[in-house]
Amino acid sequence: MATRMFLAARTGIGFLVYVLTEFVRESRRGKGNHHRRPSSEVRRMTAGRLVLMTPRDLHSRRSFDRPKSRGGAAALRRIGTLGLLAGISVCPKFAFGQSIDAPLASHERQELESRSVKGQNSENNAPARQDGTSAPSPTLPQDPQWSYGGFIDAAYLLDFNHPANDLFRSRGTAYKVDEPILNMGAAYVRKTASESSRWSMELTLQGGQDSRIFGFSATAPNLPGSEWLRHLGPTDVSYLAPVGKGLTVQAGIFSSFIGYDSLYAKDNFNYTRPWGADFTPYLMMGVNATYPFTEKLTGTVFAINGYWHLANANHVPSSGAQIAYKVTGHTTMKETILFGPHQPDTGLEFWRFLWDSIAEWKTDRITAAFEYHVGSEKIALPANPHALWMAAQLPVHWVFNKHWSATVRPEVYWDRNGRLTGFLQTVKANTTTLEYRIPYRRALAIVRLEHRIDDSRGSGGGFFRGGEVAPGVIGLTPTQNLLILGVIVTFDSHFQP
Repeated sequence: MATRMFLAARTGIGFLVYVLTEFVRESRRGKGNHHRRPSSEVRRMTAGRLVLMTPRDLHSRRSFDRPKSRGGAAALRRIGTLGLLAGISVCPKFAFGQSIDAPLASHERQELESRSVKGQNSENNAPARQDGTSAPSPTLPQDPQWSYGGFIDAAYLLDFNHPANDLFRSRGTAYKVDEPILNMGAAYVRKTASESSRWSMELTLQGGQDSRIFGFSATAPNLPGSEWLRHLGPTDVSYLAPVGKGLTVQAGIFSSFIGYDSLYAKDNFNYTRPWGADFTPYLMMGVNATYPFTEKLTGTVFAINGYWHLANANHVPSSGAQIAYKVTGHTTMKETILFGPHQPDTGLEFWRFLWDSIAEWKTDRITAAFEYHVGSEKIALPANPHALWMAAQLPVHWVFNKHWSATVRPEVYWDRNGRLTGFLQTVKANTTTLEYRIPYRRALAIVRLEHRIDDSRGSGGGFFRGGEVAPGVIGLTPTQNLLILGVIVTFDSHFQP
């Protein structure tokens, strides 16, 4: 026990020294890079996934980029936050009142032993981005079970370019850099189906930086009521109909069937999301029906209000389907399609089409996945350009023991016409994450140290850097390095009335 505590403390101190050294060195180097701040209009246009914004968009979209204080106050705030984050990673015993030899909580053991495709759902965690592929049990519990919980997700993203506007260009999640930020906080309650009640439900309330633009569109107006709808995570009702092996019908806001990664960093292997995830839906609003044809094959159909659930491009719904097949005990495959209009012109020739393929191989210690998606859309403009984009990622996750794990994720994103990212570019990136988990009863702390490098090439490619090349215009550089320290604290519990 003493040896393990010594090794954990030594490793944590090493991380702390490295992060603080890089922080001080880069902060000194970047002092000369912060010139006059861009105007609020320029900041809105460069934040998130904003594309081809009109004056109406600039007026209606909520401005989320507040001015950043400089000087001593900012330095104290940064050092204090880094000290808090590092303190948790170095001294888990004092932060959570137990030694690192404490037994695993039930939800932690389940997470380490079996992570399902896309989102790593577990019984005691809030749902991730899409449902699992296993068939519903033919026998239901006699009484329903209620679960509840929440989490807080905070991080510091050190950008070695020190952009003058503190933004990770073209991103919709984890896009604020060079300052401590609360990226997400959420609370949920959920009820499972049972013999006495085949109805189930979930309600999720969320807030933080990542909840501000992830579900909006840069090319379509906002949905009425979106300013409060963005504070709802998965919030829906479901009914398990006694049809065959069990038909589940779900309505409301639910986790997306597209993609491998969740909106919530706690459910992913890495802290930051890949490019393909930020430009596909994290949540959907509508109705879906899932049926397990066999123990290996599950099918789902869905109808939703649009590509982005908080956008109001038109009044024609989008629809899609998914087939999930468990090839072996270790290998799962999913094929998902989504089609529908995302422009005012709803003619069939202008519909957006997206195909998403996922293959995952999983053992107790190693999980490897490959995701590829391709999308196309003819734009209703005089020249009728045909937009095309593609994305691929290959995450590999190793679990060393009940506390330590590591992930490497290479990826590529190609936006031929700039339809999704707003710029004609090809982005290649690699993300490396070291994770340490501290379970304590129903609580869990996740500490992640992450490095990612992104390289963007093309006529519109690049990332923000320090200084301006013209009044109100921030310079660009093709490569960006981020060093990230993230801390996530979760709490999950359940009861039976």
